[in-house]
Amino acid sequence: MSLTNRIAALVAGAVIAAAAQGPTFGQGASPDDVAKFLAGMQPSENSPIAGLTRNSGWQRHARWFESNWDTLEKRQLSRIRAWSERNLKDRQNTLYYMFSGPDFLYANAFYPSANIYLMSGLEPVGAVPSATERTVGSLPRIQQSIGSSLRLSFFITNHMRSQLTGGDLAGTLPILYVYIARSGKTIREVSLVHLDKDGTLRPANGAARGMVPGVKIVMTSGNGPPQTLYYFRADVSNGGLASTGFLKFASTLGNGNSLLKSASYLMHSGNFTQIRDFVLQRSQQIVQDDSGIPLASFRPEMWSLHPFGAYLGPIAVFPGRGQPRLGELFKKAKAPPLEFGIGYRHRGHDSNLLFAVRKDHLRLGTPQATHSVPAPTTTTATSTSPPEPRPVPPATIPDPPPAAPPLEQELAAEERAPAPAERQE
Repeated sequence: MSLTNRIAALVAGAVIAAAAQGPTFGQGASPDDVAKFLAGMQPSENSPIAGLTRNSGWQRHARWFESNWDTLEKRQLSRIRAWSERNLKDRQNTLYYMFSGPDFLYANAFYPSANIYLMSGLEPVGAVPSATERTVGSLPRIQQSIGSSLRLSFFITNHMRSQLTGGDLAGTLPILYVYIARSGKTIREVSLVHLDKDGTLRPANGAARGMVPGVKIVMTSGNGPPQTLYYFRADVSNGGLASTGFLKFASTLGNGNSLLKSASYLMHSGNFTQIRDFVLQRSQQIVQDDSGIPLASFRPEMWSLHPFGAYLGPIAVFPGRGQPRLGELFKKAKAPPLEFGIGYRHRGHDSNLLFAVRKDHLRLGTPQATHSVPAPTTTTATSTSPPEPRPVPPATIPDPPPAAPPLEQELAAEERAPAPAERQE
């Protein structure tokens, strides 16, 4: 074969290979453009993925978001923001949101100006998302993953495990991207990270044995200062914390505020006392539903307690977690109603919040320690990440039976039959 023919054959092979892989729309797209794309929003005009928005699959995805988001904004988010503005102070300080999973949506609704968000869950981080023709076919997965969060204000642990594992758009990062974009923020930097046993933040490359996988996202809101979100796939039971540097890292972020909701009543048990004590020690104010820290842990000489909504006890999935004294507090204080739903009793007239304010003032403000990562893992479409260590889910997290009824029917049934109130506090 002549040299000319060999060159022609090589070129033809390259064209065939490129065609098999599909268009390389995602190469060079910024993480903010990818986030907007996943959230059904138009990326910037000159973005390399702008052409993908002409795909009918993406357009259906965008219509789904517009329809559902308008309802969510009117029913929930605008009302939470109004409640937050009326009741919360010093919202710019570090926000600790344990047992959050990828729920940046409500973290931002309550604390939109926090300088640092520390979030944790058992859900995997995943790879840095990209946007390609193949991604369009996986967009319904995002709708499935966030469906319960939009309807009920919380994620279902069992559903999340199956929806966020394996395949395209796996892990919490695509959901974090969506909620950040839909919250009106701009993503500036994304880095996959690990925490070593000393609590030191390291780039996610090489061996990950014994480390806690996570992600660091730097974002801005308009012309405001940078805000940093950390999400770690961390077992925060006493045993899990003893073998990792999670609390050591958290301790470097300074005093701040805490949000707890739909937390499976884990801090009511003896296996989560360390994370409970950390939240109590580091928080100037705590916003929580009844599934967070039990009332008995708030010492009256240290905390002022302000209830909102109605306390009806836990749903039937969590027997034995009722708190009679919490019910008495709600009645005695004549708790004002909530205009939004929150937690497992997600209907507004059934929901409850406890706003706890520390009587002595902690030293607040930007922590002295800085947590720079030598280099972002990457923000391009070709990102991959090393396998994540798999934390062992705490045995105390209840799982619904295999043949559970549809979610909305199941929760409605539970709400009609509150759990008994024995073995409290």
